[in-house]
Amino acid sequence: MFNEKNYNNIKIVVAVTFLFMILMNGLANSIPINGVTTGEVSDSYPDLFAPASITFAIWGLIYLVLAAYTLYQLGLFRQDKGTGRAELFTTIGIYFSISSVANGLWILAWHYDAIGLSLLLMLVILISLILIANRLSREEFNLQEKVLIRLPFSIYFGWITVATIANVTTYLVSIGWGGFGISEQIWTILILFVGVAIAGARMIRDRDVAYGLVIVWAYAGIWIKHASANEFAGQYPAVISAVTVCILLLLVAEAYLIYPKFRKNTMTHMQS
Repeated sequence: MFNEKNYNNIKIVVAVTFLFMILMNGLANSIPINGVTTGEVSDSYPDLFAPASITFAIWGLIYLVLAAYTLYQLGLFRQDKGTGRAELFTTIGIYFSISSVANGLWILAWHYDAIGLSLLLMLVILISLILIANRLSREEFNLQEKVLIRLPFSIYFGWITVATIANVTTYLVSIGWGGFGISEQIWTILILFVGVAIAGARMIRDRDVAYGLVIVWAYAGIWIKHASANEFAGQYPAVISAVTVCILLLLVAEAYLIYPKFRKNTMTHMQS
């Protein structure tokens, strides 16, 4: 049974927790928290999977689209100011609020070098976004809803997918894991292909082009870091080759999703 009071409360909680996430991420580098920036913590754990710093500029886009969603679920940009999509917004709101709180707490754990705790919090974010993606995959959206509901979480989910893998590798570095005698380069290549397999399966399952493009962006960042003269400077050519193959595989998957839509639109246009 629909409860308007609970629905309105959840919309407010979504807005408050989103602002908490933004505040914590802003303070992370402006103060910075514990005297170190987020990037400096990352750099203190050498990791062949980590992408170049320029790649993290995507957070600006993530915050922008999530802000648009937050305003949309509050009623802005909507002709329907009442209970339309109430059940969907309620379900998403609960998971999104949990992810926002976990995101803000992740900043504290990361900056205070509690890498194990940061990994647990990252998993909370990832699971929340998986649950949101599962819920969204069952819905039909018009163009506005695709832009203001589905797209924000596609982009966020895509980035967190890669961020979780990176958090795992950082944790393994932090505990001095030896990799069972297998070289770090080989492990990185294996992780790259496992990441593509997971992301590709999810992208095709949800027919989510935006999610896939974010994975391409993240892998391009890994390629840049390995190829850049100021970073790894080509020290690990096998990793560069593996990343290149992974990007090509992702682009093929993207074409698989886009081409049928393009063909359908073209045929419709020719017949009209």
